[in-house]
Amino acid sequence: MDGRRLVYVGDGNNVAASLAFGAALSGVELTIASPPGYELDEDIVDRARNLGGTVELTLDPFEAVKGADAIYTDVWTSMGQEEEAERRRAAFDGYRVDATLMDVAGPQALFMHCLPAHRGEEVTDDVIDGPQSVVWHQAANRMHSVRALLGALDAGPAR
Repeated sequence: MDGRRLVYVGDGNNVAASLAFGAALSGVELTIASPPGYELDEDIVDRARNLGGTVELTLDPFEAVKGADAIYTDVWTSMGQEEEAERRRAAFDGYRVDATLMDVAGPQALFMHCLPAHRGEEVTDDVIDGPQSVVWHQAANRMHSVRALLGALDAGPAR
């Protein structure tokens, strides 16, 4: 997967951290576009870079997505953060993955989301339901990945 570019647009949360480590281990270049104050923790960025990863942080989602192979986003307000919802909506205005952002990325860019999505907030209906979206394939494959992990854990230590 060397040379592939993944762009995450949104909160520097657990999803962004997982993508940073996964990208570092697979050779994918990762760019994360977040509003000020919501960037991925610098310690996590350093750890991903120490694994050999290319992680770039930016405030500009439009610059970030140019030439991306995939654009990934997550909810702006995670469970347990409901009291911050209005503040987060204001902070993340301009970070919505919509048709304009996808056009800047180009026709090769796939759209990904770990679901559930808050339609109209982090992603618009025309993107999540559009031809570049792979969210339903992504969701279907998650089940198989978890089954494989559970099977490996149930088998005990590798020998």
